[in-house]
Amino acid sequence: MNRILTALTGALSAAVALMTNTTCAANAAPSLPAHAPVHHVLLVSVDGLHASDLARFVAAHPQSTLARFAAQGVDYTNARTVTPADSFPGLLALVTGGTPAATGVYYDDTYDRSLAAPGGACRATGTRVRYDESLDKDDGHGHDEIDPAKLPRDPQQACAPVYPHAYLRVNTVFEAVREAGGYTAWIDKHPTYELVEGPSGQGVDDLFLPEIGANYEHLDDPASAARAQKITGSLARTEAYDAMKARALVNEIDGRNHDGSAAAPVPNLFGLNLQSLNVAQKLYGYRDAEGALTPGIEDALVHIDGLLHTFADALERNRLRDDTLVVISAKHGNGPVDPARLRKIDASKLQQAIEAAAPGELGQLTADHGALVWLHDAKTTAAVTAALRANAKALGIADVISGERLALRFPNPRADNRTPDIVVVSRDGVIFADAHDGKLAEHGGFHDDDTRVALLVSNPHLAAAGQRVTWPVSTTQVAPTMLAALGLSPRALQAVAQEGTAVLPDSAWTGESATRNVPNP
Repeated sequence: MNRILTALTGALSAAVALMTNTTCAANAAPSLPAHAPVHHVLLVSVDGLHASDLARFVAAHPQSTLARFAAQGVDYTNARTVTPADSFPGLLALVTGGTPAATGVYYDDTYDRSLAAPGGACRATGTRVRYDESLDKDDGHGHDEIDPAKLPRDPQQACAPVYPHAYLRVNTVFEAVREAGGYTAWIDKHPTYELVEGPSGQGVDDLFLPEIGANYEHLDDPASAARAQKITGSLARTEAYDAMKARALVNEIDGRNHDGSAAAPVPNLFGLNLQSLNVAQKLYGYRDAEGALTPGIEDALVHIDGLLHTFADALERNRLRDDTLVVISAKHGNGPVDPARLRKIDASKLQQAIEAAAPGELGQLTADHGALVWLHDAKTTAAVTAALRANAKALGIADVISGERLALRFPNPRADNRTPDIVVVSRDGVIFADAHDGKLAEHGGFHDDDTRVALLVSNPHLAAAGQRVTWPVSTTQVAPTMLAALGLSPRALQAVAQEGTAVLPDSAWTGESATRNVPNP
């Protein structure tokens, strides 16, 4: 939930007194390994940031903060996020080291065959599981929080509401760091991003989740005039929203909690999500198939670079740059990059085809740059698959995955209550959206434009600083790499142990990093 933290306890303030006004090493939580390469990791997730966006911007702005981070870091130019490439699974890849097969989270709007719907009789007949801004309610103090009455319920747990963090099947890096005695913080865009707390519900010490609102990038729909006044209906308003979150993060670097109201340790693991580029891509798109930047996207990247500059300045001011690993990546990309390929097909047409093949059997259809289908009766899967394939051209479908092919990618839906019965891969450029939707790009699919994201890890003491890694890596490798940098075992992450996720290649440290952070006796 969106918890606006107030004054911290006297004990925490006492801990702060031991950790400020000295060297960067003194900012480490005493129970974390003293000889770790670094004692702080800053994760910045820039929604929509492709590897090509980063490369173009750095080439055009060699004096930028992004260029400086790249010069002191390793740029993984062939990184991919998980599929489907949406915000929830994309963020969880970064902070658990797992794919949806391990996390059990395929989207922010899914279906669970074992849970009961909000309200009514609490029977496990299956229900939609929606974790977005639709769950918000005012907490009585002008802030949004999750309304438990809108949450699905678990018949096996006395019909308790299932919060996002409890829906997650594996632990997060925040839980692992906090369990090791570290201090953690995270900033994101909806109250439902309390997901990062992990199954314990206790992973983040300082959690700030100001609501950004729904997706309102609908510029060519006259009925959307009011929506265009919302945050995401304007790049300028989205940039102001990002800047507000950035100020909160600078407070944390300066040894305060996010709102600056109380002293706090500089987090050992912290970060935020930025939305400006995501909105710019949807409002303005790219110039051509090569991904040349439009002025809107350029503006967003310049703004983001400016925010990164404030982080770098704060780290330098507090003598923390050498003791901080900065990770810049993205939950997902956006596509199509090529504006000539854009085609919109109303998701209702998919729904109609499914209903015609299996009347009354559609449990949930989640559609954006691809689609996920859950059915009430798994026996109808073959019929629905055949109907979608038969109408593939009209529906903009490139592939329909179900049955044995699906079970090679995700847990078999007959044995797992979360797995969709059918995955629909759209044709390149096809977005399942209303024709009046003015967005020029979207995510949530399986295309390169969705999955090929930037990944940059930066610290002056990385042995491969200044180099590019061109062989394939996954954003799931970020989580174990962050733990390793803090001197903790990557296998403290359950998804890492389950899926064998490796640390990023070329993420070794120079010899001096083993001794430079040892606190003074």
